[in-house]
Amino acid sequence: MSATTPAPETESKESRLKAYLQRKAADGEVYFKSKFIADEVGLSPKEIGALMVKLTESATDLEIEKWSYTSATTWRVTNA
Repeated sequence: MSATTPAPETESKESRLKAYLQRKAADGEVYFKSKFIADEVGLSPKEIGALMVKLTESATDLEIEKWSYTSATTWRVTNA
């Protein structure tokens, strides 16, 4: 059914974004806006924003918080 087909794609995107964030936060904290990392991760800024909300709850090895909002959300990520 079509209700189950998006899940593997979403998991792949989520794991790709999580791996990217783990690499970037390896040396300390990292701040970013989705629109500036979209090309590096291969996702749209909107996809990144949606996945960041999910990762905030599910990624126990990362500390993710919305840092500020000026024309787009700035995210702060550190290793837990």
